[in-house]
Parts: sequence; structure tokens; C-alpha cells
Amino acid sequence: MAQQLKARQLKLYEGIMLLALNEVSGTMNGDFIDITVAASGVADLLLMKRITTDSEGYVQVRDASTTDDWVLDRILTKMHSASRKRKLKYWVERLGNAGGMKHLVAKSLAEKGIVKAEEKTVLWLFTKRVYPEINPEPENALRSALRRAVMEPDANVSEYVSLMLALAKSGGLLKQVFSSGELRSHKTRIERIVEGQLIGKAAKQAIEAIQMVVIMAAIIPAIVVTS
Repeated sequence: MAQQLKARQLKLYEGIMLLALNEVSGTMNGDFIDITVAASGVADLLLMKRITTDSEGYVQVRDASTTDDWVLDRILTKMHSASRKRKLKYWVERLGNAGGMKHLVAKSLAEKGIVKAEEKTVLWLFTKRVYPEINPEPENALRSALRRAVMEPDANVSEYVSLMLALAKSGGLLKQVFSSGELRSHKTRIERIVEGQLIGKAAKQAIEAIQMVVIMAAIIPAIVVTS
């Protein structure tokens, strides 16, 4: 129970960022991290019931008051001040393609004492920001919760864990939690979870929007290179 509590205290966007960060070097792993982190923040607002979607899939802000989380407040303010309604896919794309989302999230984690923000010199010519982990407990609890959901077929899977798995899969981060053999042997179980078979409608819509954006992010560069 203690591990579940620690994992749940992490926002989705925080958990995804921790999975993307190398614990020692503080560098980032995974694919389309800005997009995945942006999608995680939008999913957090869905879980908090700050936003919802109507029958046509357009986002509606139900509560624009502060979330006491400045990263989520930035997202919520953008949605609330938009001149017209947009779908989840639009918001994930806009937030992720604006750039710098991953560094905002890493800054938030540094403020909470989970990682440390540093600048590392590369080839004696330029510096880059890295975020080595200094408090491993939240990420360890998250990893345990994800492994339990996948490895134990009778385990109850919450919307939070379902979304975290879907986000991690979309961002190419499942290999940070499971071995190649585990991913192969539990492929069906993972697919059932990330396709939303075990969760509610709102969370399933978030997963579908995330998957669509990540697919497009992968396809567009390939089209540009081959055209």
C-alpha cells in the first residue's frame, strides 16, 4: 500500500519524465519526450476532472482554478483562454511542439527535490542541461506499480496506472521498466491495458489522442526525409 501511495503522489507527467531520465547521468531517453510529457499533463487534468470532453471530443474546462501545480496550471490556463474549443489531439500537439516541455517538467521535479538540475559541458564547446536523480523512492514506487499491473494477471489496474503504461509505451519508455523478454511474454496483457480495455471512457479518450499524436510525430519526419 505504501508503494502505491508514493507512486500515485507523482503526477503522470512527473512519472513519465522520471522514466525518461537516466538516474545517474540525468540525460533523457525515449522518443518524442516533449509530446509524451505534454500528453501526460493533459491526462493529469482529465484524471483530476478539471477538463472533460463533450460528445464530439472537444475539450471543456470544468474548473479553471489553480491546481497547486504550476506546470498543470500553465496547461489549464492555455485551454481556458483559447478562443474556441479544441480536441485533445490539438492540445497535445500544441503543447508538445512548442518545445521545452521536458525541461519545464524537469525543473518542477528539481524544485521537489527528486532530481538535481545541472549543466554539463560537452566536447568543451557547449553545455546541456541534465537532471540526475537524488531521491529514487518515487520512481521506484512507480516502477513497482507498473510491474505489478503487467506481471500479475489478477491485479486491479487503475486509470492512473493504465494511462502511465500507455504514455510510457507511446514514448518508447517501457524498456526502462521491463526487460525485452518480459515485454514479449506479457505483450497481450500490456496491449489490453494500453488500449483502454480496463479503464473508463475519459481515460480511454486520452490514450487514443496520445497514440494518434505520437504516430503522426513518427510519420511526418519520415515523409520529409523521403520526399
